[in-house]
Amino acid sequence: MTSNLRAETIHFNSYDDQSVEAYLATTEGEQAGGVVVIHHFPGYDEATKEIVRKFAANGYNAICVNLYSRESPGVSSDDAAAAAHARGGVPDDQLVGDVGAAAAYLRALPNSNQKVGVIGYCSGGRQSVLSACSLDLDAAVDCYGAFVVMSRPESTMTSIVDLLPNLSCPLLGLFGVDDQYPSPEQTETLRKLLTQHAKDFTFHEYEGAGHAFFAVDRPSYRPEVATEAWGEIWKFYGRHLSSAK
Repeated sequence: MTSNLRAETIHFNSYDDQSVEAYLATTEGEQAGGVVVIHHFPGYDEATKEIVRKFAANGYNAICVNLYSRESPGVSSDDAAAAAHARGGVPDDQLVGDVGAAAAYLRALPNSNQKVGVIGYCSGGRQSVLSACSLDLDAAVDCYGAFVVMSRPESTMTSIVDLLPNLSCPLLGLFGVDDQYPSPEQTETLRKLLTQHAKDFTFHEYEGAGHAFFAVDRPSYRPEVATEAWGEIWKFYGRHLSSAK
């Protein structure tokens, strides 16, 4: 782990030439891989920003786009999330565009090794898989992403089963056995589909953990499970993001 990092709020033009807010943390290391962090449904919050800094402290450049910044500029995270929920969530094409623009931003940094991965939590887990099926990425992590193999009524979160053949990179899935969104049955369905499409993936399912076991500010937090799962993330990204192309 390195303490040589810089973290700041930035604005950059996304895929549609609109300025979006993002939180960026960079490492001083050379030939650094990049990570696009997709925030959970509650929004672009302090807990997510801490995750961005955690990646930089471990030698990666990392960025998290405020997915609600277009529609709710200057609005609190909770209020912006509520407004997004009322609209059915972030449209998939907008999400993919923002992640693609964030990945390009990371690749343009002077110390980039041109490798970029993505990670998401809760709804962001689904969006991580969606991004990896829609963009050219080097690694993807799905942390208990719901509605990958099923749709949520009255929401933009529809099944992305039809996109799974397009998965562009290795996928790491981290799930709680006590979760219902996704349930163990849904995780098994995803496992079977990825196997059917001959995709490179690894799943870890943790006993005694439910949804949001990474969330340090929630009762659902499971420190031992989260520590073990972070270890899997470091090994996974170490294999796929650390060496130069």
